[in-house]
Order: sequence, then structure tokens, then C-alpha cells
Amino acid sequence: MSLGVISEPVFYALAIPGALLIGLSKSGFASGIGSLATPMLALAVTVPQAAAIMLPILCAADLMGLWALRRGPDWGVLRQLLPAGLLGLGLGWWGFGALNPATVSGLVGAVTLGFLLLQWLRPPRADAPPPGPLQTGALAAFSGFTSFIAHAGGPPIAMALLPRRMEPLHFAATSAVFFTTINYSKWLPYSLLGLIDLRNLATSALLLPVAAVGVRLGVWASGRISKAWFFRLVWAGTAISGLKLLFDGLRG
Repeated sequence: MSLGVISEPVFYALAIPGALLIGLSKSGFASGIGSLATPMLALAVTVPQAAAIMLPILCAADLMGLWALRRGPDWGVLRQLLPAGLLGLGLGWWGFGALNPATVSGLVGAVTLGFLLLQWLRPPRADAPPPGPLQTGALAAFSGFTSFIAHAGGPPIAMALLPRRMEPLHFAATSAVFFTTINYSKWLPYSLLGLIDLRNLATSALLLPVAAVGVRLGVWASGRISKAWFFRLVWAGTAISGLKLLFDGLRG
């Protein structure tokens, strides 16, 4: 193990925007777009190393976002999301060595874009009921699974929450509690898989201030835009993430 940080300029040309996107997504602003960070880093390092570097940044940004949004979680929805999400995380740990991350990314991208297309072609009625516990749990398990392998759990959770037409604060805070729980639960399995080392941790520490700027910028922006524009940005972030993940799957 080396105590030094990654020094290649190409890595930071990708990692700095990636860390900023993570911070923005953890504030609830353009939620889902943080899923782009690991695929971006994977252009410069291996996917497992990119995931290991991103984990401490995700966890720190989760805490910052959670503190800013602490009054808004929907605990009723979280009781459906969290057990299934942790189950999906366990399945991701089990399948980590057997599954190609590109395949997982492509699957997440395809499902996400299919969901967005269906919502565009057949918008739900204003009086339509929210997703039931079974559908919510399945999406949460899918999120935990893809989050463990490629930190790509944002789109499935957006699919679970967007049809509920929640207030922006409740949407962002519920997402924050879910991903804080999921990301902190990754530390033990990532360590047992040998993904956590001092060089990756030192590199993560160097990128933390960028993620903090992203969280503060996102919280500031969220309080200054309308509900309609907030959710337009969530939809846009989810669509961009889905396209990038599908592209990574096809390329891999």
C-alpha cells in the first residue's frame, strides 16, 4: 500500500467534476446525476478502484446532505425502502466477483430509460395511487444491488419516489436517509473484498472539499427554484444518468 495519492492529471480532470456531481445529487438537487461519477472515474482507473475512491466521498456528502435535510424524511416510505435496499446490497456483495460492472450499468440504464419513456408516453393521473410496497421494495433492492457494484443506485430510487409526487424537501430527505444507510453499510464488505487501501483513502480525502462545495451549492439552489423546476432537474439528471449507464453497458 502507498500513502501517496493518485497523481495523474487525467484522473483529476474526471474526478473533480465527478465529486461535484456527487455533492449536487446528495443535496437533492438534480438527484440521480451522482450516478455518473463512478463511470467517469472508470475512464481513468479500474471500476473497483473507482468505486473504492468514491465511497468515502459519498459517505461524507451523505452526512452533509442529511444534516441539511434532517427535518424532511418520509419514514413511512423509508420503512419500505431500507430493508429491501439492504437485501439488495447483500446480493451485490455476493455477486460482486461474478458480475461485470458494465453489464450492471447497462441494465440500470435500460430500465431507467424505459421507466422515463413510459412516464412520458403515459403520464400518471394526478389521482393515481403511489407504488405499492412490493414495487417499492423491488426498486429499493435493485438500488442496493447496483449501488454496491457501481454506485449506480440513484435511478431506481428516483423511479420509486418520483411517482409519489412528494414535496422537494421530502423527496430529497428520504433519498438522503436511504443512501446514507446504504453507503455506510458498504464499508465492511468493501474492506473484506480488499477495495479499501490507504492510497485510495488519501485520494478520496483530497476530493472531499469538492463534494462539500457541491452539497452547499445544491442546497442553496434548491431553496431558490420552484417545485416544478426542481423536479424537471431531477428528471433530467435521471435521464442523463440512464443514458450514460446504458452507454457504458453497451461499450463494455
